[in-house]
Amino acid sequence: MPSEAEILDAALDLLDAGGPKAVTIRGAAAAIGAAPHAVYTYFADKAALERALLERLLDLPEKITGADDWRSEVEQLALELRRRLAAHPGAVPLLIGGPLDGPGPWRFGERLLTLLTEGGLDPAAAARGSYAVMVFVLGSIALEVADVPGAGALPPETERVDARRAALSEVPAGTYPRTAAAAGVMATWVGTEQFRWGLQRLLDGLALHP
Repeated sequence: MPSEAEILDAALDLLDAGGPKAVTIRGAAAAIGAAPHAVYTYFADKAALERALLERLLDLPEKITGADDWRSEVEQLALELRRRLAAHPGAVPLLIGGPLDGPGPWRFGERLLTLLTEGGLDPAAAARGSYAVMVFVLGSIALEVADVPGAGALPPETERVDARRAALSEVPAGTYPRTAAAAGVMATWVGTEQFRWGLQRLLDGLALHP
């Protein structure tokens, strides 16, 4: 009898190879050389298997190395989530394609609420702020993933930036002068520097208006 971890490993491989549609009970069973009923022992259906994959990806470290205050911990949590989803971009449609509920999302949300409260926000502002952070983080990651066709881990950041720079160089400056002038910066929208810049400005605003 395969273990739950072995089944999830196989399902994650399927997700990486073919996206969400490739994650099936029968596919996971075949990948580990087991009968489908072995997978059903742990997961009632495809949705349960997908949810378990998300729980695994959202199982973020309890302690972030190098985070010495609430802001740096929020930033490091966001970067870690971005790193995991960049490695498994097929999980992004699963994450944003339904309600953000269940133990994984709730743990992430609870942690954000705690950190923002530690940063001086009252409970209502912390609740609004945590939603704003989640929208920024998940939206940014979704746009990064959408920029690259196909399944599997995203190419290295430098390759993605170079591809965007090449595409933006074709923008007609006479028609879109501001876009053409900003193309160098816009090429880096899929980079870590842009992600951190946006998140830091958001946290600046939350700190100024608790």
